[in-house]
Amino acid sequence: MRAVVQRVSRAEVRVDARQVARIGRGLLVLLGVGEDDDRQAADYMARKIAGLRALDDSEGRMNLSVLDVGAEVLLVSQFTLYGDCRKGRRPSFSHAAPAALAEELYEDVAQKLRERGVKVATGRFQANMEVELVGNGPVTLLLDSEGQF
Repeated sequence: MRAVVQRVSRAEVRVDARQVARIGRGLLVLLGVGEDDDRQAADYMARKIAGLRALDDSEGRMNLSVLDVGAEVLLVSQFTLYGDCRKGRRPSFSHAAPAALAEELYEDVAQKLRERGVKVATGRFQANMEVELVGNGPVTLLLDSEGQF
């Protein structure tokens, strides 16, 4: 699994011009599921996101997690994180998980975050979404369940 994590003051997702999810202070997580991912990868990603010390403490240091401060997570599925652009001009998505597996593991990450006490909002799987955010920092971090970055 791969994730792009952005610290936000607020973020929202719209589908067909209708708001389907919104958070205040917290993390916007764009999550990609790979063809070889499984529940172990989902558990890793949920633990990492919940405990990621990407929020500022009273001294302005990134030292606190969403759990520490009661912040929220907006989780948005994004298969394009597995786009391979090394050859040609059209991205290849051959290493992205099939839709059924991707949806199952995406929902698993959301549920595991909730079980850890994180307030989670989600985008709509396979929908054409408009994602709007107000970045805070800006802080953008990359996560990978296989430790590639």
